[in-house]
Amino acid sequence: MHRTIRPIDGNPFSPATPHVRRHCFTIALPARFTAARGTLHIMPIPFLFAVAIVIFYLVSSINILKEYERAVIFRLGRVKEPAAGPGVVFIFRPVYQIVRVSLRQEAMEVPAQDVITRDNVTLKVNAVITLRVIDPTKAVIEVANYIYQTSQFAQTTLRSVLGEVDLDGLLAHREQLNQRIQTIIDGRTSPYGVKVVSVEVKQVDMPESMLRAMAKQAEAERERRSKIIHAEGEFNAAAKLVEAAALMATQPMTLQLRYLQTLTEIGVEKNTTIVFPLPMELMNLLNKSFVPLVPTVEVPKKD
Repeated sequence: MHRTIRPIDGNPFSPATPHVRRHCFTIALPARFTAARGTLHIMPIPFLFAVAIVIFYLVSSINILKEYERAVIFRLGRVKEPAAGPGVVFIFRPVYQIVRVSLRQEAMEVPAQDVITRDNVTLKVNAVITLRVIDPTKAVIEVANYIYQTSQFAQTTLRSVLGEVDLDGLLAHREQLNQRIQTIIDGRTSPYGVKVVSVEVKQVDMPESMLRAMAKQAEAERERRSKIIHAEGEFNAAAKLVEAAALMATQPMTLQLRYLQTLTEIGVEKNTTIVFPLPMELMNLLNKSFVPLVPTVEVPKKD
């Protein structure tokens, strides 16, 4: 298709007819597209700008929310309940305003806090909190920044709860303390639609002197346990020996068999030890017949 553009009356800056303005041109089309070589007029440029602005406004009014997002919509300053989304949401500004809220879990680290335990031990303790938004409308309306406010609640709760326990309780019962801190923080965040999923005490920093004292305490505790175990072993061994002696007293031949077994164990090793076995009856006879000779000294009596 061949098209030619020519100004009206040969001068583009002078109107040819009453309905034609400046900067307006005509497009001459072939005969098969126009009747009697008529003319087609293009719309004015300001009108095109207005149309473009309207199209841009309509396109910008389209908001696409992901599956994990919700939109709190304000209409002339008043909230529109419930929260919209996910999907396509049309927002015609300035009558409508939108605030996006994520429903995914967020991990927030509580800065290290100086804690004095019940037994007057100074510690630095930090924690990690996992939270998620349950009610987007409350999270936007009730507080200015729900993450910052939850962080402040967590810091104060961490100091107050850990200050009520001693050091051994903090190290041994950390799971119970985590559950207690979570319950307290969740009770404070529920009014503005935030759920605290979990609280974990991450790290406990102790002074160097306390670490040395704990090492000495652990060493003393291990030594005490070793002595107790050794004493219990000696007690059990003595009890077994008493039972063995009572059993051998009822059967004297068992002592002779034990004596021969000991000689066999000695003879297995290659050594220069010479053992002369003697009958036990002979040893008993010698013990009975042996009478020590003790000299007697007469002491004169004084008158």
